[in-house]
Amino acid sequence: LNNIYLSFGSQPIYRDVSFQINKRDRIGLVGNNGSGKTTLLRLILGFQYPDRGKIERPPGLTTGYLPQQMKHSDSRILFDEVRSALEDILELQEQSSEVEEEISSRTDYESREYIELLARSSRIRSQLEMLGAAKVDQRIEKTLAGLGFSPRDLRRPTLEFSGGWRMRIELAKIVLSYPDIILLDEPTNHLDIESIQWLEEFLAEYRGSLMVISHDRVFLGRVTNRTIEISLGKIYDFNIPYSKYITKRKELRSRQLAAYKNQQRQIAATERFIE
Repeated sequence: LNNIYLSFGSQPIYRDVSFQINKRDRIGLVGNNGSGKTTLLRLILGFQYPDRGKIERPPGLTTGYLPQQMKHSDSRILFDEVRSALEDILELQEQSSEVEEEISSRTDYESREYIELLARSSRIRSQLEMLGAAKVDQRIEKTLAGLGFSPRDLRRPTLEFSGGWRMRIELAKIVLSYPDIILLDEPTNHLDIESIQWLEEFLAEYRGSLMVISHDRVFLGRVTNRTIEISLGKIYDFNIPYSKYITKRKELRSRQLAAYKNQQRQIAATERFIE
């Protein structure tokens, strides 16, 4: 993000904000309510645009986003809804079926077209193997179990689940798609202790980048290695976990307050001298 400026009406939200998200960053995004945390995630995703400045994304960057308010599809059962997140695998499986069907219907075994079909089938199978397609159902079941779903839940329509469980469905889709960067907005609001622990374990092994907004201080302390605070339109970037940021921020605030009090004494002395 380069020199991002954004205002709502006459109220500036960001004043020339700049920072970079690096691979394997685990960023805790903190600030008072209304400081612009969720808006910053939406800017990164391209859902909103700044008034000034530029946001640069690498070509082909994949993202996973868990918002606080979600739109859900109620046309599938749980297992199929979660499986829909694996677009690459599903598309390749469909292509594989089409190619195999065409191969089985032909008898021109010596033709160039038939040989090309065999080569294409081999390439698709290699891609599916590389993506772990053979174990995709097992991965889905394991992920849903980690998030608290029982085996009998897998065949239930998604419309039967409450808001908190629907959030877990979206979280499962993000985890299974394994994007380059995951953006989470209050992910622990509807999770029990076991599910939070499971999410922490996943994020510990996840090799992409993470930016998370959460009021759960324990969760932030466990999953972050960098903390960005938004305050009065500016950002303060601490290259430390949230747990250490708390101590660092207190020290910084104490120095700022001492400097402010010293400045006020100087102002008062100057005014007395002028009088």
